[in-house]
Amino acid sequence: MNTLYSFVQFKYLPLSLLLLLLSTSSSASAYIFSDGEISSRNDLFREILRDEAVARLNELGKVSDADGYLERTFMSPASLRAGNLIRGWMEDAGLRTWVDQLGNLHGRVEGMNASAEALLIGSHLDTVVDAGIFDGSLGIISALSALKVLNVNGTMGKLRRPIEVIAFSDEEGVRFHSTFLGSAALAGVLPLTALQISDKSGVTVQDALKENSLEITEENLLQLKYDPGSVWGYVEVHIEQGPVLEWLGFPLGVVKGIAGQTRLKVTVRGSQGHAGTVPMSMRQDPMVAAAELIVLLESICKNPKDFLSYDGHCNDISLESLSSSLVCTVGEISTWPSASNVIPGQVTFTVDLRAIDDMGREAVIYELSNQMYKICERRSVSCIIDRKHDANAVVCDSELSSQLKSAAYSALRKMAGDIQDKTPALMSGAGHDAMAMSHLTKVGMLFVRCRGGVSHSPAEHVLDEDVWATGLAILAFLETQL
Repeated sequence: MNTLYSFVQFKYLPLSLLLLLLSTSSSASAYIFSDGEISSRNDLFREILRDEAVARLNELGKVSDADGYLERTFMSPASLRAGNLIRGWMEDAGLRTWVDQLGNLHGRVEGMNASAEALLIGSHLDTVVDAGIFDGSLGIISALSALKVLNVNGTMGKLRRPIEVIAFSDEEGVRFHSTFLGSAALAGVLPLTALQISDKSGVTVQDALKENSLEITEENLLQLKYDPGSVWGYVEVHIEQGPVLEWLGFPLGVVKGIAGQTRLKVTVRGSQGHAGTVPMSMRQDPMVAAAELIVLLESICKNPKDFLSYDGHCNDISLESLSSSLVCTVGEISTWPSASNVIPGQVTFTVDLRAIDDMGREAVIYELSNQMYKICERRSVSCIIDRKHDANAVVCDSELSSQLKSAAYSALRKMAGDIQDKTPALMSGAGHDAMAMSHLTKVGMLFVRCRGGVSHSPAEHVLDEDVWATGLAILAFLETQL
């Protein structure tokens, strides 16, 4: 499947790409299931993989730090309550459980050979602000549902390798603006300095953990890293967060790779003053400078070829990739002192920049920084650009992808009978814990269809039957480990 799929709205697709999509799927609505169409055989495990899983998703979706919307950030009271719920479900599935010193929740079954390389399955329990109930949670709950089926069937003890489900404590990075805290620690790529990152209240990561009776030091942070020789691979199930699977009419898709991403914090400082007394010609206004910088960002990301040249920073392949995959977002902006009758003295905003091609992403950041500094100099304001987060693009393991593809096909065949279409393969524009875990072991991902491609929103929705299909697919994948 074309890497463009995950980055476009389909009403803007060129005719050639629409034709390619049509050739990929023989029926854009073929796999929307109803009870009357699904086999009643007992190998579908409706009660566990659908009914119970959906009920648990809804229950977890009510565990929030806010009234009226879902918000669950790193080490918040709601995150602890959510962890307790998930821990109970892990034990219900027959897993041994524990919480590590960075707040990650683990559930493990040793199988027939406790010393064999383990299969890790995970996703995150934290959310964004005003979140949906499926992002992160679906991957955890569907894995536990599949393991519960093995436990009920009495086959879990026949697994030839340990299986470990991990609910990561922080993936979204909402509280500390540093994503993958949980998974990066296990992969051994979380810097020691991360413990001293502070939130808006001045509380550090280390403080937040200590407040919840988790003593983390530089020494035991290093000890959290898994031995690569003890891990066979990592698998993550996640909603697509895009419209491709829905458009194709397919509940499940295999992920080929994940876009690299960079997060910047831009601070513009000028001269604070009275809104009514400082002439326009004498102002050093960081707000209008920041506005120009944000428009510049949009221009570069919409038309990278107009700004980048074929040189040591970028080649023709990178430019072509950027034209189809580059996305940039300013998601947060703040001013000081933030009063309607005061020219601000400082403006800070964030930049989230993603692309499939790492060389191209670096070229954009290089050019963006140069242009930003020039604008700030012309406007007589200062500009500081801090790189807060970097993650290189990830290519998923071909063996794991093939197994997940077969498992998805097997699940859909059980539900719908004979199917003609191939399981779609997609690129992910969203970051996932698999990006951090790729530094430890091979990774594979399965995407699940979500309505309208909407995510990071209470409108996020997955059909009950697609939750069921997801559980069946993970079950089929786990059965390859028997």
